[in-house]
Amino acid sequence: MATFDPRSWSVPPLWSPLRAMDVGKKLLDQSWATQWVAATAAWVDPVADLGAGTVTALLPDVLMTLLSEGILSRFGGRAIDATVLGHELHATLEVLKVRRMGAHFQSKTVLAGLRWDGHPIETVTVIAHGVRLVPGVPTRLRAARVEVAGTVTTAALLQWLGTRQLEWSLAAEPDGRIRATHRRRRITAWVDAEIRDGALTVEVLKARWSGLPVPRRMLGTSTVPLAELPFDARVVQGTRAGDLVHFRAEVPAVSASFDLAEMRSAIVTGTALILF
Repeated sequence: MATFDPRSWSVPPLWSPLRAMDVGKKLLDQSWATQWVAATAAWVDPVADLGAGTVTALLPDVLMTLLSEGILSRFGGRAIDATVLGHELHATLEVLKVRRMGAHFQSKTVLAGLRWDGHPIETVTVIAHGVRLVPGVPTRLRAARVEVAGTVTTAALLQWLGTRQLEWSLAAEPDGRIRATHRRRRITAWVDAEIRDGALTVEVLKARWSGLPVPRRMLGTSTVPLAELPFDARVVQGTRAGDLVHFRAEVPAVSASFDLAEMRSAIVTGTALILF
């Protein structure tokens, strides 16, 4: 099997635009497996120097291509595990696309059967805008804005809300509506809810107090702003359709880092990816 040794290339010792283009061609001409398996520790040596101001304009494109194609080739259609800024993720990777948009990148990731810190989410699509890859030790990844769209079952959403120490005990009815029982008072209400522009609107459909029905004229709707979410996320919309809840959220600028050698090893061996 053909391999390559960066130290054997007959090129000037210092990085230059022409050398960067030659590196990109040599790497991209091979399969992703050859790229990552054949890359010895010597391949990381130039990467370690990137923080010294020797980065060329091409190198982030090469690294982004290696990462996206390597991850998709190894995990596409299969289970993937990752630790993202301290949160545990397990899912099936269905789509991973990266394209250059002007001076930055845009990425699209589709996951199915996601478990985020143990909480199940049926599907989720993540589109990151203004993505920058800054090579170095560690390599830094930044996104100017992130859009998240997904689907979660009503039961799973209520189970998550149950961990928030609310005054109400929540359960899903067969028709998808929510039964809310106060933990200290003898009040039970059947409600429906939706999220728009970061606020939760709750409509009380019927209620009982100490077993007696509450008159309909005393029922109504209330709107409350949502509490803070991880990564300063803002839920733009959330609507129920049967026993499923479809949601859209936005995350402002977010950044993470990773060790390039560890990331390469995780892709080759199929182990967990780590962003910190």
